[in-house]
Amino acid sequence: MTVLAWSGAVGAVLFVVVFTVDGLTRPDYRPTYHTVSALSLGLRGRVQVGNFVVSGALIAIGSLGTAVGSTSVSGLLGSVTVGIAGLGLIASGVWSMEPMRDYPAGAETPAKVGRAHLRHDNAGAVVFAALPLAPFIWAWHLWNFDAVGLAVYSVFTGIVAVAASGRFAVAWENDHPRTGAIQRLMLVVVCAWIVVVYVHVGLGA
Repeated sequence: MTVLAWSGAVGAVLFVVVFTVDGLTRPDYRPTYHTVSALSLGLRGRVQVGNFVVSGALIAIGSLGTAVGSTSVSGLLGSVTVGIAGLGLIASGVWSMEPMRDYPAGAETPAKVGRAHLRHDNAGAVVFAALPLAPFIWAWHLWNFDAVGLAVYSVFTGIVAVAASGRFAVAWENDHPRTGAIQRLMLVVVCAWIVVVYVHVGLGA
């Protein structure tokens, strides 16, 4: 199942690369303010929609590989948690957020959002709950299998992810000018961790 684990690593890299490059090259889009989800809007919206779906699917497939190859409850739980985050990313692509907060340019925040936006929010909530939790579960698994360095790295990742996820929630509610930067911090940190752990599994370490 090592090929499937590698798929998860590829998905995590792809997700970050696409939303970074697309965000830096979009007219009127401010990566430090606008969220990754806002890239699903506008003329190039399909790029991020595809990114959500393809990257999420690869991450979920990678988790299937690590789950099948797991010999412990902790490994299985860690894999399932990352897999749930992958499915949440897919759902985030299926249902996009509504235009708001000046993206696309001139868009005003609606007084009431539609059903698709609510579903997108729910999918995002799943992602932002599962991603910070997964490193802690994997730390338990890695520690039991004497991968102490990776276990410590996983705990550190989880702490940063929890802090960034909480800060992002507050920033979003208060329309903070650094909302996008805070969200990206969390996503990059956890996606980098997925790459390291899934490559570790993929190499059969």
